[in-house]
Amino acid sequence: MAVIDAAQEPAPQFKSGVDLVEVYASVTDQAGKPVTGLTRDDFIVREDGEPQAIAAFVEGNFPLSIALAIDRSWSMAGEPLNRARRAAGVFLQALAPPDQSMLIAISGRVDTVAPLSTNREAATAALGRLDPWSTTALHDAIIQAADVIQAGTGRRALVLVSDGTDRYSTASADDVLAHVRRTDVMVYTATLAKREPPLFVELAAATGGRSFAARDGAALEDAMRSIVSDLHHQYLLGFAPDGKVREPGTWRSLEVTVKRTGARVRARRGYTANEASPIRQR
Repeated sequence: MAVIDAAQEPAPQFKSGVDLVEVYASVTDQAGKPVTGLTRDDFIVREDGEPQAIAAFVEGNFPLSIALAIDRSWSMAGEPLNRARRAAGVFLQALAPPDQSMLIAISGRVDTVAPLSTNREAATAALGRLDPWSTTALHDAIIQAADVIQAGTGRRALVLVSDGTDRYSTASADDVLAHVRRTDVMVYTATLAKREPPLFVELAAATGGRSFAARDGAALEDAMRSIVSDLHHQYLLGFAPDGKVREPGTWRSLEVTVKRTGARVRARRGYTANEASPIRQR
C-alpha cells in the first residue's frame, strides 16, 4: 500500500475484514526534528518480541482529538497558572483547523470547561476564565480525562500541564498507569517543576507521548509547540498477528524501530487485549 497524505484522506482505509493492531509512531532525528519520508520497509514492528508483517502503512498529518488538561489547583496559584494558561493558548493556536480540542480543568474534580470542537475562540475564552480552585486529585483526574478523550475520533491524545503534585486521589500512580495503558490515548505531560514526576515520564513512555520539565514560561510554550509538531508528524502502522489468540486482559508488548542511524522512535509499548485495545476491524 502506498504512502498517502492523511491530510487529504480524512481516515486511513486498511484491508477489509482483517483485525489490525494500529500503532502510531513518531520518529525524530538527533536534534529532535521530525523525520519524514520513511517507508514501510524502514520500520520493524515486534509484538511480544516477534517481528510482524506491516499490513498497512500511512504517513501523514492525522486528524486529532485532544484533551488539554490544565491543573488549576491552589498549588498552581499565581504565576504558575498564568504560565500554564499562556502556554495552553500557544498550544491551541498551533493546532490545525480540522483538529478537535477540549479544555479540562483539574482540581479536586475534573471540569470540562470547553467541549470537544474545532472552535478555538471558545476554548481560548474558557482558558482565560480559569481561576485557582481546590486541591489536586491529579491521579483521579488523569484517569477521567483519558476516558473522556478515548471516546473521541481520529488520533487521540491527552496533554497535561501540572506541577505534578497529587493530593487526596483515590487512585494510586500504579492505578493511573495501568488504566491509561488500557486506552488508545497518547499522553503528553509538561510540568514547571525542576524534575519531571516519575508518573509523567512513565505515562509518556508507555503511550508513545513525551514528557517535559519546563524551567520557565518560554520553555513551557516551546514544549507546547513541540507537542503539536509531534502529533502532526506521525506514522500509522497496522499489522495482523498470525494465529495469536488474545485472551481478555492479557498484555501484548510492542516495539517499533527504524532502520535509520540516529533516529529515535516513540510508540506505545503495548496494549491490553480487551475491548479497549487498539484492534480495528477493517
